[in-house]
Amino acid sequence: NLLLSRLDAELEEEKALRVKANLERIRLEVKREAQKLLAQAAQRQASETAAALAVSVVPIPSDAMKGRIIGREGRNIRTFEALTGVDLIIDDTPEAVLLSSFNPMRREIARMALEQLMADGRIHPSRIEEVVEKAKNEMKTFIYERGEEAALEAGVVGLKPGLVQLLGRLHFRSSYGQNVLKHSVQVAHLTGIMAAELGLDAALGRRAGLLHDLGKSVDREIEGTHVEIGVTLATRFGEPKEVIDAIAHHHDPENGETLYSVLAAAADAISAARPGARRESLEEYIQRLEQLERIALSFPGVDNAFAVQAGREVRVIVKPDRISDAKATLLAREIAGRIERDMNYPGQVQVTVVRESRAVEYAK
Repeated sequence: NLLLSRLDAELEEEKALRVKANLERIRLEVKREAQKLLAQAAQRQASETAAALAVSVVPIPSDAMKGRIIGREGRNIRTFEALTGVDLIIDDTPEAVLLSSFNPMRREIARMALEQLMADGRIHPSRIEEVVEKAKNEMKTFIYERGEEAALEAGVVGLKPGLVQLLGRLHFRSSYGQNVLKHSVQVAHLTGIMAAELGLDAALGRRAGLLHDLGKSVDREIEGTHVEIGVTLATRFGEPKEVIDAIAHHHDPENGETLYSVLAAAADAISAARPGARRESLEEYIQRLEQLERIALSFPGVDNAFAVQAGREVRVIVKPDRISDAKATLLAREIAGRIERDMNYPGQVQVTVVRESRAVEYAK
């Protein structure tokens, strides 16, 4: 068995090396055609969506700062993009750089980190790691504050800190182009008003309305529908049965056990149906980018994955101890094949596998 396992590993490595060699030869032969295809991909409809919805502009003190951000041989910009999962675009725009990502939380963390780096003046890979980590911690505080503000605006008191944190995450979540946190506050007001008119507990109605989409705060990290996740979270934090019922049945109120699920469903529909509240194209665009990342993360040896360039590229960070340079080429082909098989998309998607080995030691 040991001999067979060793032989299998050697054959796998040899196959990967041959695939890599053939790919290099093919790339040289079809370079002109590839450039044409990339030009077509750059004109995809999704790029227009990204320009309006997935780009943040960060002002810089002078154009000389652009060179410092890029760093020697591009080391700074590569480190920044790998740590944040955001595409940093540096072009001819005077005194400004662009941050591109479909995930608004990542984009905000990148903006905070970049502004701190420019203010500090020290821009190098190790400093970038420190500042990005600090920005992530500051983001947790920002999220909690947004949750507190939403609860205050909705007139809901007594929420546990963990629940407030989850609520604040909805600030960075959208559904068909509608901000979910603002939507939740609207639903809370509407549910409270209707509950009061019917002689029910208005405060309980507002609470049910505010938390009805709680599951959407983590539905991109946890398996299950936002309803199932929301019920689990509300139960864990000890929310009243009326609130849990409203979360569980705000899409099928006929199966609810209390009137609060009916009121939450009605308020949810009113908030979503108002003119200009939602755009289906944005939701489909976000779902496509999320699916790109899920496909890449499903392969063994993948540490992280980021969809960038409005979905024209997915960058895959692999574990260097599990994926060799040769196997990285094979992995890129396998991911591209899965994307072709499982997804519908305009143009083409570039799969970039990044493998980095790092040795760290401390002088004491």
